[in-house]
Amino acid sequence: MIIPMNNKNKARFVESLSKHITNLNKALKNIKLDVMTDFIHINQAGITIVTNKVTTPLDLEIIKRYIKNTN
Repeated sequence: MIIPMNNKNKARFVESLSKHITNLNKALKNIKLDVMTDFIHINQAGITIVTNKVTTPLDLEIIKRYIKNTN
């Protein structure tokens, strides 16, 4: 999954990357999904989130909402 993000937001996101991975995995586990975030890669287009399984559109929407709600 690739999420477009500007450089300012990417820098802020990277500052607490491990916290975001932990919180994202907790959110996915709380709604009983088997999908877990393995790692997040920052690139020029935005951020790439790698998960342990192929995700459904619902899983992608949950991840997308989490990322958009982080400031």
